[in-house]
Amino acid sequence: MPVGVILLLLIAILIYFGLLQRVLDRMHMTDSMAMIFIGLMVVGSFLPNIPLGSQMSINIGGGVIPIILAVYLILTSDSNQEKFRAILASLITGVAIFVAGKLLPAEPGTMIIDPIIAFAILAGIVAYIFGRSRRGAFIAGILGIVISDLISALGIAGTPVGTTIGGAGILDAAVISGVIAVGLCEIVGETGEKLMGGSWAKKKSEESSLASSLVRQKNSQEEGENSEESR
Repeated sequence: MPVGVILLLLIAILIYFGLLQRVLDRMHMTDSMAMIFIGLMVVGSFLPNIPLGSQMSINIGGGVIPIILAVYLILTSDSNQEKFRAILASLITGVAIFVAGKLLPAEPGTMIIDPIIAFAILAGIVAYIFGRSRRGAFIAGILGIVISDLISALGIAGTPVGTTIGGAGILDAAVISGVIAVGLCEIVGETGEKLMGGSWAKKKSEESSLASSLVRQKNSQEEGENSEESR
């Protein structure tokens, strides 16, 4: 069974037990919606490819559904700035992976780990850096992989080749990339929140206590002055 499918099933289990509720909430997705997309990606990966002409086709689970998911998340983003950032991050990630595929050996056995996984890790890191938010990073992670595959398929930098968009491990790479991008956001976000809740919160608490003390002191002085005046 493909790595991407296994990972999707594990994610579905985590969602079922409510362990990813916080992540989904921040991406404005419900449990049922996430499960539907996961199911479509898993089932779609085993369905026949959709022919596009010129000896090209697109895989449903690795191409069509990830694109639909990414477009949905972009359209439901909170602001135009977030939409623009997600699209830009996706393009940067796609180009980065395409260039990496040209510069680095992509044949199995030429790298310490499988090239698909290596490129997925790279995509996840790039998507996190430029996506910034959890939603933006996830969009860039999955859409960036598809964009890089689309660039290769269309032969933008060379002669068009007959291939399957979203096939040959692209689903695996897209899922791994998206998970890594969101995971980095969670780790860095949690660390930042703890730091903000530690030294920053302590500082704010001290400032608040000092302000309260000054106010009480001022009130006491005013009460003393009023008492002297009444005498």
